[in-house]
Amino acid sequence: MRRRIECEVCVVGGGPAGIMLGYLLARSGIDVVVLEKHGDFLRDFRGDTIHPSTLSLLGQLGLREAFLRLPHTEVRTIDFVVDGVRIHAVDFSRLPAPDDFLSTMPQWDFLDFLAGQGRALPSYRLLMSTAATGVLREGAAVAGVTAVGPEGELEIVAGLTVAADGRSSTVRAATGLRPREYGVGIDVLWFPLPSPERRPPSTIAYVEGDSFVLTIDRRDHYQAGMVIAKGGAAALEAEGIEAFRTRLARTARPFAPVVDALRSWDEVKLLAVQVSRLERWHLPGLLCIGDAAHAMSPAFGVGVNYAIQDAVATANLLTASLRAGHGAPEELLAAVQRRRLPPVRAMQALQLRLHRTIATPERKPLLADPPTALQRAGLNLTVPVIRALAPRLIGRGFRPETISEAVLGAQ
Repeated sequence: MRRRIECEVCVVGGGPAGIMLGYLLARSGIDVVVLEKHGDFLRDFRGDTIHPSTLSLLGQLGLREAFLRLPHTEVRTIDFVVDGVRIHAVDFSRLPAPDDFLSTMPQWDFLDFLAGQGRALPSYRLLMSTAATGVLREGAAVAGVTAVGPEGELEIVAGLTVAADGRSSTVRAATGLRPREYGVGIDVLWFPLPSPERRPPSTIAYVEGDSFVLTIDRRDHYQAGMVIAKGGAAALEAEGIEAFRTRLARTARPFAPVVDALRSWDEVKLLAVQVSRLERWHLPGLLCIGDAAHAMSPAFGVGVNYAIQDAVATANLLTASLRAGHGAPEELLAAVQRRRLPPVRAMQALQLRLHRTIATPERKPLLADPPTALQRAGLNLTVPVIRALAPRLIGRGFRPETISEAVLGAQ
């Protein structure tokens, strides 16, 4: 016999969207259960950039200083090296202080931090090692989920179910919602690299000919990624790890002294790049947010922050109704989609444009090394525009959210 749990809101998925939403709702006194199918948050090669928009939200919650006491790296500028030419593209100091930098931190540390804040609240329950297996129905409405946990099968009966369980969402699939896929012709091979003795300036990407390498500073090492043609991992592996290291050293030249630390393909993980989104994020009793509503490309590292902004918008729009005992009527769920769809659509369009122009394994060189006079003139015109726009578009997003007084003042 299934164990039965009742709550006002069941959030499925313990990623950034789910953990943040659970905390915000519980902070407002709403009875919330969050399900996370794994026993911990220790999964590598997930987004680990905490952008200025998220730092601002942590500041509103009074958590910013505690968060920044955790081990992290502060990134204030971002360069790109394209065909041997270094481009100083992003300077976050153009944003208002104190949130004028980007922080990198392993995602599991960030989730552990937020989960710890949630556990201190009486109306917050986080069930680890508990996976949703389907949905409960009450007529046409979703009325909760079935799940399996350490003690066996259970059902969580909820007035609102929030699918925050990622791009392969079990809850979304159980309801028949299907995202639209936007063709992306690349995947990324992720792998760790030690820090070179001469650390380069903060550089997010090295582009050389048809090769594209990402580098993320994690203080004691770098998380690196090589963009490859979708489905091309097997062919690269067949060439051997030595050929891979040679290509890596040729593209990301400052890392050439340390590429030999990559000893085998066992250290290389494949990330299938996907850009997709639902046309409809909600049904009666159900709302999809984060990757369950819109899978983002790794471009610009905005996935974590857009998921968190989804959570904030959801809490802002639903808290008053939930606290008043009116539940989450579908018109409010539709309002969440109306609020968040435009910035998601705009960022995905920007990501897809980047894939078509730079982040493609079949591109032709954009710049000569050194650049021609015409190319230098083009850079002189375009780079200042990029510098002016990029800190806000990357650091804060197209529609940054602010936590409402209804949520902040609930405690």
